[in-house]
Amino acid sequence: MHVLLTRPLEDNQELILKFQKLGHNVSHMPLIKIKKKNYETLNFSNFNGIIFTSSNSIKFLDIKLLNKKIICFCVGSATEKKARSSGFQNVYSADGNVRNLKELILQNFNSSDGNLLYVSGETISTDLDQELISEGYSIKRIINYTAEPVEKINEDFIAKLKLKMPEIVFVYSQNSAISFLNIIKNYQLVDLWVDTNLMCIGEKTSTILNEIKWKKIFLFNPGEEEFFLYKI
Repeated sequence: MHVLLTRPLEDNQELILKFQKLGHNVSHMPLIKIKKKNYETLNFSNFNGIIFTSSNSIKFLDIKLLNKKIICFCVGSATEKKARSSGFQNVYSADGNVRNLKELILQNFNSSDGNLLYVSGETISTDLDQELISEGYSIKRIINYTAEPVEKINEDFIAKLKLKMPEIVFVYSQNSAISFLNIIKNYQLVDLWVDTNLMCIGEKTSTILNEIKWKKIFLFNPGEEEFFLYKI
């Protein structure tokens, strides 16, 4: 099967190698570039728990003065892996979406347990901090990275893609979907996806790409990619 993966290489490298070992033809076309954003100086001792909704939020956080025994909530397995490799010891992981992450926090951290620090990118699909505040939690959100669209794609890559379109493509964010739609239009790829299954994280992401004719559209969570290879 021909699979198109669209996250930055650092986030997709393991999956690329895994799919190739399984015998799949894997193309890689990153749709966004991740860049660090400066954030205010924090006194980490003011917080009793920390929330990460991506591995990038860990990557761009200065954690030298952060107690690694703090209760740490991660959105999914990739973020959990990054947290543990960064030294965090008390890690809870949801199964890849913010809805389940919220429930995980509600079940394992009471509003009376202290302040939560929420570290995220500039664009988020769900206002997790506001939802937790409405549940009585004290939470502070900081933004420590942003995503910029990739606008130029190698012409040889586009030519090869047109010769053999993927049967499945994974898109991981609204920013990525917007970038993908622009690339599709700019490189005259609009009518070539009728035999491609589109995999999106969340309805907001898939809605952006609805104007393109796909074979089918599925919603998935990170970590489910291999399962969906055998579902379609």
